[in-house]
Amino acid sequence: MNDDSHHTAIPLSRLLSPPESPTLSPGIVHSNFSVQGNARQSFLAWQERMSPVYDIQPSSNQAEDTFAASLSRYTIDNLSLFDFRTGPNLAVRSLGRVSTESVRDISFSVFLEGQPSQFLGGKPRLDAPHIPQVPSILALDMDQPCTIQSFHGRLLLLFVPRALVERSFPDAASLHGRWVRATTPVTRILIDHLVALKRQIVGLSKVDAHQSFLTAVELLAAAFSRQAGLSGDGRAAVRAAVYGQVRRYVEANLHDPDLTPDSVLASLHLSRASVYRLFEHDGGLAAYIRSRRLRMAADELVRFPHMEVQDIASGLGFNDASSFTRAFRRAFDIAPRELHEYAPLLQRKHATQERFT
Repeated sequence: MNDDSHHTAIPLSRLLSPPESPTLSPGIVHSNFSVQGNARQSFLAWQERMSPVYDIQPSSNQAEDTFAASLSRYTIDNLSLFDFRTGPNLAVRSLGRVSTESVRDISFSVFLEGQPSQFLGGKPRLDAPHIPQVPSILALDMDQPCTIQSFHGRLLLLFVPRALVERSFPDAASLHGRWVRATTPVTRILIDHLVALKRQIVGLSKVDAHQSFLTAVELLAAAFSRQAGLSGDGRAAVRAAVYGQVRRYVEANLHDPDLTPDSVLASLHLSRASVYRLFEHDGGLAAYIRSRRLRMAADELVRFPHMEVQDIASGLGFNDASSFTRAFRRAFDIAPRELHEYAPLLQRKHATQERFT
């Protein structure tokens, strides 16, 4: 096991890295980390390295005697590109983590080799959709709970500040759990661009490397905007504007007991048909409103440990305690009262977590 050394357990050539520690332009930060060998010791070291952002757990079917994983990181200011080799594991961002820490980046995982990871939503489950073994891109909002099941493979991972993503995509939160397959010219250009950036960053100035990062972000936003039907022509621009308008309105009125899909449509003078497709990924506008209220409730249960659970629930339109508890448990696999009781411990544990570096 090592960090920032000249020798790693997995050959750096397999990671598209130079055979020796690279000499980079000032302002570009680089590090390596790798583990290989005894499954228990290697896995514990990997857990510790990943702990700033994910709680790493063994995969349910993990029965191998050895565990190997590695990362190579390049960071410029607030943008980071990682080249990962992964072994089987579960990476978990719990509700407690996202409700207490300050990591709000959007991550984009570009799966290049092996079986792509499976996005299991906010908690582990057995019915995750099968993702074909072709280059694929998964977007995740670090401000939302998730569980990711990884297999043997290789991926490039880009961490991007939320504000930078939202320059091109109306609401970064809606990217959470979205997949794009590398079957279009834009996505193929994007993957070629990221692989080239990884290969060539040693010879780039900070200015050129930073611009290459920004180009990758623009290509990612274009790919996901196209998939969501928010780009491509004048009508798509209108849809994108409506999409942002509705989400901003919902967010500003989560504590309004009269907030419903009908009230949103009436207040914004929109037709039901014009809004339906925009929120299809979320299960519809009603499901989106309910999801955002539950997420806000989770934040407030952690932030305000001295408030009564039912006061928080009713303030977000949940007037029936049992219905709120059932909906909350279905969404987050924990009862609201349990999360509320854990709040002081969660705040002490995660309040000092930083961005993943």
